[in-house]
Amino acid sequence: MEHLLPLEGECRCGKVGIRVDAPPILTMACHCTGCQKMSASAYSLTAAIPRDAFSVTRGDPVIGGLRGPDARHFFCPDCMTWMFTRFDAALPFVNVRPTLLDDCGWFVPFIETYTSEKLPWASTPAAHSFEAFPPPESFESLAGEYAQSIRRY
Repeated sequence: MEHLLPLEGECRCGKVGIRVDAPPILTMACHCTGCQKMSASAYSLTAAIPRDAFSVTRGDPVIGGLRGPDARHFFCPDCMTWMFTRFDAALPFVNVRPTLLDDCGWFVPFIETYTSEKLPWASTPAAHSFEAFPPPESFESLAGEYAQSIRRY
């Protein structure tokens, strides 16, 4: 995947641009009902990008959806595309919607979360499934396993 970097992307209307300068820490599909509603789909897709390797290159996204101190969803103010999620300082990544990137063919969800809320027909090729979020102590090993899996590309 590193040969694809940097990755550029944009919202549906093109007024807000983004850039990714490092491989994801982890890739995910979330089946929670909140993500189903936000994405108008069976699940949302996420690439967890190191905070320092993500930038907005054009436009001024606005906060919508989650607006709390721990997590904030960002949207294009014109087309209202859900673009990324920023977290408090404790989490060193930004969750980017990978299908907004110009090249997203590399993306495969490595884990799926909130399978307890998934639609009965929805499936992903994720290597790991969790009824809710993975326990915090498992993130390091999941990220390490994911890093090894993307080195094969």
